[in-house]
Amino acid sequence: MTTRRHLLAALPALSLAACATGQTSGRAPDLTVVTFNIWHDQGDWPARLPLIEATLRTANADVIGLQEILQDGDALPNQAQTLADRLGMQMVFSSVDDADRPRRYGNALLTRLPILDYDWVKLEPLDDYRTGQRIRCRMADGTMIDIVNTHFHHTPEGGAVRGRQIVHLLDWLPDDGTPLILMGDLNAPLDNLEMAPLRARFSEALRALHPDQADRTTLNTALGHRSVQIDHILYEAGAFTPVEAAIVGDQPVGDVWPSDHFAKVARFRMA
Repeated sequence: MTTRRHLLAALPALSLAACATGQTSGRAPDLTVVTFNIWHDQGDWPARLPLIEATLRTANADVIGLQEILQDGDALPNQAQTLADRLGMQMVFSSVDDADRPRRYGNALLTRLPILDYDWVKLEPLDDYRTGQRIRCRMADGTMIDIVNTHFHHTPEGGAVRGRQIVHLLDWLPDDGTPLILMGDLNAPLDNLEMAPLRARFSEALRALHPDQADRTTLNTALGHRSVQIDHILYEAGAFTPVEAAIVGDQPVGDVWPSDHFAKVARFRMA
């Protein structure tokens, strides 16, 4: 099942001048993206919120993909909308929960680029309650790009479920030649068998620039997780060239961690 909305009129487009990142004369502007699983409202959310905001503000991204977003009526406004408001960005949210429910859980994309189109899909198998979402944006030089954000099945032994989600997501993506970046909490290292269709189409920014960090964890071992890199920023090598990539949000402030995941940031040059 797919729900589709065209947002040319529904979302206010920011000025192109404000959207340019790293632009120099004679070439397209750079594009900076972040993926971050924010751990919904676990831990001390009021204390974690400013740490997440600071991580994202320092990254200065054009597009941010967030996973594990929760809203729960008046008790907890949509976490992604709260962050978008603080950062001065637009936000789109996807959830398998009906729009009229007060409690909804899902993924979000934030951007300061003009959004031309938004689409999302419930991923098979439907009883795993996962979504993929895509925005089509316009860069300052007029280039159109697609950014996809998702969150796959979580159990280490669930490779077959992730495999179905990967096939469904790739089949759902548009096939019109628009340059595309896919990011999110994929809940598996890239070398896993089920990730082969992704490896066949995409490269990973941190792995491409820093092969020595290919096994560095993005799960927060201080909060009891295993050490494994499961959050990824994937790009089409013919369309993008990564120039910077890093794991961020990986330090506590006092005894408070931003999340049980670390964030990834990557800056790309358009081909």
